[in-house]
Amino acid sequence: MSENPLLSDHLLPPFSSIQAEHVEPAVDSLIETSRQALETALAAGPPYTWDNLMRPLEDADDRLARAWAPISHLHAVADSPALRQAYNAALPALSAHYAEQAQDPRLFQAVQDLAERAAALGLDAAQRKVITDTLRDLELAGVGLEEPARSRFRANAQRLAELGARFQENVLDATQAWHLDVDEAALAGLPDSARSMARQAAAEAGAGGYRLTLQMPSVLAVLQHAEDRELRREVYTAHATRASDAGPHAGQYDNTPVMEEILRLRAEQAELLGYRSYADQALARRMADSPEEVHGFLTDLAERARPRAQAEFDELQRFAFERDGIDHLEVWDVAYYSERLREERFQLSDETLRPYFPAEHVVEGLFTIAERLFGARFRLRNDVDTWHPDVRYYELLDTDGSPRGGLYADLYARTGKRSGAWMGECCSRRQREHDIQPPVAFLTCNFTPTAEGEPALLTHDEVVTLFHEFGHTLHHLLTRQDWRPVAGIHGVEWDAVELPSQLLENWCWEREGLDLMAAHYQTGEPLPRELFERLRASRDFQVGLHMLRQLEFSLFDLELHQRKDAPEAASILSTLEDVRRRVAVVHPPAWQRFPHSFAHIFAGGYAAGYYSYKWAEVLSADAFERFREEGLLERSVGQSLAENILEMGGAAPARELFQGFRGRSPSIEPLLRQSGLSEDPPTRG
Repeated sequence: MSENPLLSDHLLPPFSSIQAEHVEPAVDSLIETSRQALETALAAGPPYTWDNLMRPLEDADDRLARAWAPISHLHAVADSPALRQAYNAALPALSAHYAEQAQDPRLFQAVQDLAERAAALGLDAAQRKVITDTLRDLELAGVGLEEPARSRFRANAQRLAELGARFQENVLDATQAWHLDVDEAALAGLPDSARSMARQAAAEAGAGGYRLTLQMPSVLAVLQHAEDRELRREVYTAHATRASDAGPHAGQYDNTPVMEEILRLRAEQAELLGYRSYADQALARRMADSPEEVHGFLTDLAERARPRAQAEFDELQRFAFERDGIDHLEVWDVAYYSERLREERFQLSDETLRPYFPAEHVVEGLFTIAERLFGARFRLRNDVDTWHPDVRYYELLDTDGSPRGGLYADLYARTGKRSGAWMGECCSRRQREHDIQPPVAFLTCNFTPTAEGEPALLTHDEVVTLFHEFGHTLHHLLTRQDWRPVAGIHGVEWDAVELPSQLLENWCWEREGLDLMAAHYQTGEPLPRELFERLRASRDFQVGLHMLRQLEFSLFDLELHQRKDAPEAASILSTLEDVRRRVAVVHPPAWQRFPHSFAHIFAGGYAAGYYSYKWAEVLSADAFERFREEGLLERSVGQSLAENILEMGGAAPARELFQGFRGRSPSIEPLLRQSGLSEDPPTRG
């Protein structure tokens, strides 16, 4: 056990030493340590104090979390059969431990005792927030239930953790199972970067010609650029039916029974706790007061956006007919003709912009913006152990040059890596016995990798994605909170957690931001003024269609989890179709299986919470208005954002923190202006 790298108390995980056989022994050992810590803490009182109850429990929880973080991260970015087996073997024990601890009535009573004495003990606001949140979370974990309901709730929680992992694995396996080898003639219309990527994928597989895959850079390249309509249909079909009962691997990695069981167990959990639905239960931790309030918010936005979206789709249909005689746009045609229309209208394409966004220079610009706004300085370190040669580790330095945190950046798509983009926690800031533990983050994307000796060049969409995830990363790294339950994004209402990420996207559209990150990879030339103006003009392109798509997903998620029954497969699909009839203007074929790969709500923590993207976008658009008014790189505004939001983490309610930054409650008007749904132009100082 002493040789198990997961049990060594390192801040940065020794990734090259971690093997699958280390996982279960480490998890079992640390679970036992955590149990002992709880028993010792409970034996100390009453009366309880912060130092004899909350601090030792946090110490044990943090040690377990720091061991599990590299395990779960490797499972997502460097999957292998042995690691998957070890992960799935350890997950039930871990889930059972957390559920058992959360249902311990002795712990609830101890925290309640501490809560009643918080003022007398002189606990600060952050400590009191930790205590309040802990009591709420224990209640939501079923601590107040009687047997047999308590055991049933605990078993359901454990099973839900297992099902979430299985859902992700099915999507990953289905993604990797499909490929299509083609000759060069089939790739007519694809840019050189996409051809190089396909040629490299074939070579790595020992095949000749070109290989198309379901990794997102490959899928987007075909859907946006392939002149062969049948090829677009084939790739779309494979991607849109992943992990389902339809498509080229129908039934092989089918998430249908997983989804059904997840929804059944969530509905049962809500019923056991006395909630009308799982959506009501989930919103107990949110800014929004009720599912009805959220539904009204989403419906109102949909009514505002739908006329514009319909006009945009009608225009696209006319364009496709006039250009190529397409009298009925299929869903696999939409991205292709949207790109052609955008190119014609703005004389702009991803390939025109891509040379100005070499990945390494974009990252440097991103760090420069963070330093200008927040004083956050990042320094590359080459002596840190990682899980892949592409991964870079950056140290975050405080104003005095001392280490304040760290960031692993893993930017490119590859086999064995889960699709999508996300920020994950390696460890959190917290007060230890003699010092402060600095926070460390995982920033993961799936961008187009380098090909045939050329540097990695990003599309503008990929740049926006990078800034989005970096916003989450800053929220995690810049926190000044000393207690893990409210440090970084911990304790932040889920429908406010997207505020920093969506806010940071704005600098990708502004001259001040682009000048710091955009430079031609061969000449170093900055983005030409005419290209910038075309890019800016294109920001509102099909904004109605894009908004409706997000609202469609949000309403589907919410209505699915508002149901009191547990919908079966047909009912899941009919719920989505009903939302589309009311909201959408683009209608996929009946065989499309979007829910089967909708990991956000079935495995990613956004269940009954996908609306958070739009809810938080109200906050982010309003927050950005202050930068427009006072200066996009104005340090005092960045400092105010840091002090009121980024550094505060979950130490106070999100609404209160926003008001501290903006001086008032949030307004929806900036979002409407930013989305092109208002006649009022954005303000600019």
